[in-house]
Amino acid sequence: MFDLSSRTAKIVFGLTLALIGFYLFFPIYWMITSSLKGNEELYRVIPTWFPQQFTLAHYWSAIAESKLLVYLSNSLITSGSSATINTILALYAGYSFAKYRYFGRQPIMLFMLSAQMFPFGLLLISLYPTMSNLGLLDTRPGLILSYIVFALPVATYMLYSYFTQVPDELIDAARADGASDLRIFHTIIMPISIPPIITVFLYSFMWSWNDLLYSMTIIVSDDKRTIGPGLLLTYLNETNADWGGAMAASLMVSLPIVVAFMFLQRYFIQGVTAGAVK
Repeated sequence: MFDLSSRTAKIVFGLTLALIGFYLFFPIYWMITSSLKGNEELYRVIPTWFPQQFTLAHYWSAIAESKLLVYLSNSLITSGSSATINTILALYAGYSFAKYRYFGRQPIMLFMLSAQMFPFGLLLISLYPTMSNLGLLDTRPGLILSYIVFALPVATYMLYSYFTQVPDELIDAARADGASDLRIFHTIIMPISIPPIITVFLYSFMWSWNDLLYSMTIIVSDDKRTIGPGLLLTYLNETNADWGGAMAASLMVSLPIVVAFMFLQRYFIQGVTAGAVK
């Protein structure tokens, strides 16, 4: 523990926090100011810290002249679907690993977690021909499936860690009353597991939402592109570098995620800490 009783320690601690805050939030500030600058000011050799003339042209252009809404809807569909399916699968798998005893339980779970040892690109090398053979390239189901393959092991372990802390006496009492295993899971376990369920859903959703490599490789049709490759190919490509438009579009597509996280952060924190202490 740090001793903050002295004035010098408080000053050093405050300056450290200010430095960390500047490091974390300056990129966001620069995105906002860049999106409000005109092109002449934006491409000056010596940058300005504040917009000398505010303009919303980049925001109007992003809405009216690009496929931003198409990319946004595609990301919501793929990220929401993959997060939902991943959470459902992780719920049953995590509960099975935590509360049932059967042959191969530990090796199976370790085998699932071992997939996280490999880089994203290496897994994509094996996924791509599989998607091609199944006819899932350039399809939303193929992209959703690729997200589930990578996010499911971590999501399963997160819920497994929580379910191991659920008292066995609670389950045994329900069985003594004649409840089946499925009924116990659906009516007793799931209602008390809302925080970790939301945490797993948010983890899966954000991983899918922020992906660039998988979505650029599996999806090639422009009308099916998600936010990451859509914005990259629209604003920053070999023939164009519209930084103002890129900043404005990035801020607009980030807003729904920020708002959702603000409302769900209480459950997210509870889910992260659930199972940490017996």
